[in-house]
Amino acid sequence: MPELPEVEVTRQSLAPVLQGARVRRVEMGKPLRWPLGVPPQSLVGCVFGPLARRGKYLWLPLHPGADAPLTAPEGGLLVHLGMSGSLGFKPKGIAHPRAGLHEHVRIHTDRGVLGLTDPRRFGAVVWSAGLAQAPAAKLLAGLGREPDDPALTQAWFHEQLQRRRSPVKQVLLAGDVVVGAGNIYACEALFDAGIDPRTRAHRLSRPRTARLLQAVRQTLLRALALGGTTLRDFRDVHGMSGGFQNQARVYGREAQACLRCATPIRRVVQGQRSTFFCPKCQKR
Repeated sequence: MPELPEVEVTRQSLAPVLQGARVRRVEMGKPLRWPLGVPPQSLVGCVFGPLARRGKYLWLPLHPGADAPLTAPEGGLLVHLGMSGSLGFKPKGIAHPRAGLHEHVRIHTDRGVLGLTDPRRFGAVVWSAGLAQAPAAKLLAGLGREPDDPALTQAWFHEQLQRRRSPVKQVLLAGDVVVGAGNIYACEALFDAGIDPRTRAHRLSRPRTARLLQAVRQTLLRALALGGTTLRDFRDVHGMSGGFQNQARVYGREAQACLRCATPIRRVVQGQRSTFFCPKCQKR
């Protein structure tokens, strides 16, 4: 599943080509998780503004251009890549083949074509009048703080973990404390922090909480620098794969020697997700 680094990589690679582009035509393929919410033709003539990200959602603002109809809405598209989705952009002047079986949204602009491909159809492209208005506000309401949010302090993070008795790995995955630590990144951050993923969150001391927060931030920054993770489907808008998976220390390395102590990496299942950890380096 595309996580925060993959979505941010998508935003960064898409922003220079999409901001300022004018919509010429919108094609909808097989239905996704939620309906678009407005007639596709109502977006024609609208212009894309600065792209933003909140958690694993992309916000593509749109405002009526000079040649947009009077009925053109003001707002934007909230995009989620689901379990296997990716956005691609083919610049103007390059031949655009017909939409494939798994391309569910195709937006033609005066600069090229933006398409959402999602084999499993858990992704979404939803119109909203604003991030603070429905349906965007409802979809974003349960998200925790961004990793780079100044309000995400060590004291606040520790306070939040003290309220939770679930294993710390599952608390990270929930995303209602801090966003972005998906399964791979949670495993790697817990390894870096030396914390057993089965440890109950409320049992973590302040120093261990501080190490975990730092590890989460550093892991996500490292993943972003490597273009995210590609296990199967993810590509950036130019079709490039991520490289973080090639530098994972524990994820996907069951029975292989720990890179620190040579102890075999263990795998357990938590909340129907595989968790990888070193039983020697990571303490409860």
